[in-house]
Amino acid sequence: MNLTPANITGLVLAGGRGVRMGGVDKGLQPLHGEALAAHVLKRLAPQTGPLLISANRNPEVYAALGAPFGARIVADTLAGFPGPLAGLLAGLRAAGTDFVLSAPCDTPGVPTDLAARLALALDAQQGDIATVSTTDSHGNVSIHPVFALLRTTLADDLSAFLDAGERKVRAWYARHKTVEVAFADERAFYNINSLQELADLERT
Repeated sequence: MNLTPANITGLVLAGGRGVRMGGVDKGLQPLHGEALAAHVLKRLAPQTGPLLISANRNPEVYAALGAPFGARIVADTLAGFPGPLAGLLAGLRAAGTDFVLSAPCDTPGVPTDLAARLALALDAQQGDIATVSTTDSHGNVSIHPVFALLRTTLADDLSAFLDAGERKVRAWYARHKTVEVAFADERAFYNINSLQELADLERT
């Protein structure tokens, strides 16, 4: 497989409703003087070639955020904010590369070796999708499915899955050869779900 950064499109998923934040556009909330989505773009840019931002609101603001990185804006083709799979589909359709690396807009600590480690596992196991798992201090394993490296050839199957009314990320992954890659630092995948969590992180 030609899994070089140039053959991977980075995708920032910023198309959600932000319900747990009171309906605000989560990716545009400031952290240390920069929008959350900008933190994620900075982390993904060195790991990938082209960049995309999946956004269903404020496209002009996201376009300005993405401009320094050459990022393009894509929107869901399905109405009603159907979830991260719709954002993934938009990214898979828009990508001109063989692979897409996705990360949510509310995780400013995205690992700088995310693409390299997922690509290594995908190549070694000839998989279709590589995603992330972490283990906490109590031995509990968590899967972080929206951090993923996917083949763009999966777009048609994902479209059919969504057209059938399905919305669960892990249920779609189960249809394909999915590899889970263990990362030691669970904090890198910490996602901000409330304005209080954002304020707490601002103070660190």
